[in-house]
Amino acid sequence: MAATHRIAAGAVVAAVCVVSLAGCGAGADGTDEQERGQEKAKPAPAPKNVVRLIGDGSTAYTGAQPHLPRPERLKPGEKPPQFVVFSWDGAGEDSQKLFSHFRKVAKENNATMTYFLSGVYLLPEEKRDLYRPPQHSPGRSDIGFNDRQGIADTVKQLRLAWLEGNEIGTHFNGHFCGSGGGVGEWSVAEWKDEIAQAKRFVKTWKTNTGMKNAAPLPFDYDKELIGARTPCLEGRKNFMKAARDLGFRYDTSGVNNQVWPKKKHGLWDLSMQLVPFPGHSFEQLTMDYNFMVNQSGTTTQGDPAKHELWGDQMRDGLLQGFERAYRGNRAPLIIGNHFESWNGGTYMRAVEEVVEAVCTRSEVRCVSFRQLVDWLDAQDPKTLAKLRTLGVGEAPEQGWKSFLSAAPAPAPKGVPGAPAAKR
Repeated sequence: MAATHRIAAGAVVAAVCVVSLAGCGAGADGTDEQERGQEKAKPAPAPKNVVRLIGDGSTAYTGAQPHLPRPERLKPGEKPPQFVVFSWDGAGEDSQKLFSHFRKVAKENNATMTYFLSGVYLLPEEKRDLYRPPQHSPGRSDIGFNDRQGIADTVKQLRLAWLEGNEIGTHFNGHFCGSGGGVGEWSVAEWKDEIAQAKRFVKTWKTNTGMKNAAPLPFDYDKELIGARTPCLEGRKNFMKAARDLGFRYDTSGVNNQVWPKKKHGLWDLSMQLVPFPGHSFEQLTMDYNFMVNQSGTTTQGDPAKHELWGDQMRDGLLQGFERAYRGNRAPLIIGNHFESWNGGTYMRAVEEVVEAVCTRSEVRCVSFRQLVDWLDAQDPKTLAKLRTLGVGEAPEQGWKSFLSAAPAPAPKGVPGAPAAKR
């Protein structure tokens, strides 16, 4: 991890040159003492890269996020780009190093992604009682907690991911599913409490680990956090009410067909989608876990002889869904994954092959949810309403120029309604 200039712990606002954030530095300039004395009388130039620490220095304001494209409104008759969103539930870096691996995969293929961080991944085991989950006793979590090394590794990946233009969302904390206090039973107030705790663990990881001199996360999480996916896709109704009140901009906890999104309860509904499932008569949700359950059941390590086939099914299903949208209605393709080695890591291989196959293609943008909602918000609502009239895989009959033109394109010669031919 890159070095930092040391700063007083607990400073609320400070300016510091952080190598890992800004790449700035200073060395001897060859001037003598007299010249340097004269320079002291001049006003010091404003630092180009200022880090303003927040709270205990776990997070910081470092300016606008790098590598975010400026969203542009479609011009009349312009074909929409094909958006693809790759997202990761419970993102953290462990011994498998899948977080760092897919950061590299994204960079190599002109992609950015969304990483849904589980807040307890930044809370050490010995401080577990700081987490007070709704409807459960303090210190309870169905996905455990972390240790100092795991937290340091995860923070490093979060920092680098954000600086590369990726989004840091939330997967909340304890990942409680089903009955008996699962997220599907939580009230709006309980969801707000869970979200507040997820933010707090991100904003206090230095205090909770004692790593006071580590570099901060380079963002204000209160402003960075604009969307989420609920555990097991449960509890969405009350979560969306809480999220709307808290200023979130999207939710991706639902299931939908490959059609253009609309707002629901004030949030963009960016649900995952159903795509073809090779070898089956039904369609499959665009998530590794769901492919696994329909292949090896609840066991995460099924028949090794079938691992390659199962990975190919996921890859080919996602690619078929991509082609259906790319050649059809151009609806954004929403994909969800986990940093896991289920069935020998075959789903990680499948996702990587999909990234490599689609993200460098013409008119394709592999983006984060933040970038997608920025683009959606920049569009003419009438244009989006028109796009939503297209069904799954349905391309405009008269072509995109006519379909999205402010004035309908002239009819082709020789068809009803076309101008009379000149003699």
